[in-house]
Amino acid sequence: MLARLRRPERAVSSGAWFRLARAVMRRPALVSVGALALLVLLAAPVTQVRFGMYDDRILPASSPVAETSQRLRAEFGSQWVDAASVVLPGRPGAMSGSVADPPADPVLDAYARRLAQVPGVRRVDARTGTYRDGRRTAPPDASSGRFAGAGGTWLSVIPDGDDPLSPQGSRLAAALRAVPAPGPALVGGPGARLADTEHVLAGRLPAVVGVTVLVTFVLLLAFTRSVLIPVKALALNALGLAATSGILVAVFQQGHLAPLLGDVTAGGITDVVMPSLMFCVTIGLSMDYEVFLLSRIVDEHRRGSDTETAVAVGLQRTGGLFTSALVFATVMAALALSSLVLLKQIGVGLALAVLLDCTVIRALLVPAVMRLAGRANWWMPQLGRRKDRSVPSPTPVPAAPMEAP
Repeated sequence: MLARLRRPERAVSSGAWFRLARAVMRRPALVSVGALALLVLLAAPVTQVRFGMYDDRILPASSPVAETSQRLRAEFGSQWVDAASVVLPGRPGAMSGSVADPPADPVLDAYARRLAQVPGVRRVDARTGTYRDGRRTAPPDASSGRFAGAGGTWLSVIPDGDDPLSPQGSRLAAALRAVPAPGPALVGGPGARLADTEHVLAGRLPAVVGVTVLVTFVLLLAFTRSVLIPVKALALNALGLAATSGILVAVFQQGHLAPLLGDVTAGGITDVVMPSLMFCVTIGLSMDYEVFLLSRIVDEHRRGSDTETAVAVGLQRTGGLFTSALVFATVMAALALSSLVLLKQIGVGLALAVLLDCTVIRALLVPAVMRLAGRANWWMPQLGRRKDRSVPSPTPVPAAPMEAP
C-alpha cells in the first residue's frame, strides 16, 4: 500500500517540469530579471504604434479590387477616393442663374475659405468655387452644380496625404469638425470614419479592461485566498500582452521579418481594432492556463507542502496541458499562410501569445516570482478573526447545587 502511495510522488518529482521549476527557483532573481528584460524588449515597439484602418491595400495584388484601386490611384489620382465630405444640411443649395453669373453666397464662401486654411488640406471644392490656402483660386464652373441639392449643400475637402485612414487623416477630420460652420455641419469620409471608430473604442475599452481586471482579481482572490497571487497573475498577463503587441507592431507595421511572411506592412499602420481583439482573446487564454496552474499549486500548498514544492508540483501536473497548447499555436500560425494581412496578424499574434504564456511566463516567471515572494504569496487579511477576538467570550456560569429532597 505504501509503495502505491509513493509512486505518484516519485513520478512527480522526477518529471521534466518539476526539475525545471526547481532549477528556476534556485536562481529566482536571475531568471526574473532575464525574463522581464526579454518581455520589455519585445514590448518596446509598442511605443511607435500608429493606429489606422486597413483598406483595399491589404488585399493581395492579384485581387481585382486591389488591382482596380491601384490603377485608380496611379492613373487618376486618389483625391476623390480620399476626400472628406462636409455636408451642410440646413444650407440652401439650389443654384439659380447661369454659371457665368452664379448666385452670391458670402457665408458659404467664408466657410470654404476657413476650411482651406486647415493644415493638411490641399483643396476645397464647393458650389461657390475652388479654394486653396484660404483663397478662392477658381470660380464655379459647370461641374459645381453637383454640390447643390434640395436638402442643402456640401463641400469636398481633398487632403494633402495619400492615406486618410492613418493618424493624419483622423487629426484632419477632427480639425475640420472644429472649424466654425454656418449651421449644423456633418463631416464624413475615410478620416472621419477612423476618428469615429477611435472615439468609440477609446470610450469603451477602458471600461472593458477595468471590469475584466476587477472580476478576474475578485475571482482569483476568492479562489486562492491570497492578495499577491491575483496581482501577480494580472501583472504577468499584462506583460505578455504587451510583448505580443510589440511583436505585431514590429512585424506588421514596421515590416521586420517581411521576407518570411511576405508583404505584411499594410501601409505602415496597425488596425485600430486589433488591441481590443488581442486583449479579449489573449486575456481569456492566459487566465485559463493561469487558473489550471494555480489550482494545482494551491491544492498542494493546502496539503502542507512549502511554497517551492507546491509550485514545482503544480507546474509538473499542468505541464502536459501547456504542451498541448502547442497544437493551438500551430493552428493559429497556419493563418500566417493566408494572403490577407489581417488574418496573418491574428494568427501570428495568437500563436505568439500562447507560446510566450506557456514558456516565458508560466515556466519561468511564475516559479521565480513565487519563490521570491515566499510566504507573502499566501498573505490574506484576517478581518473576520480580528473581529471575533475583539468580542470577549462569555464566562460560563456554574450550575447551582441540587438540594437534598
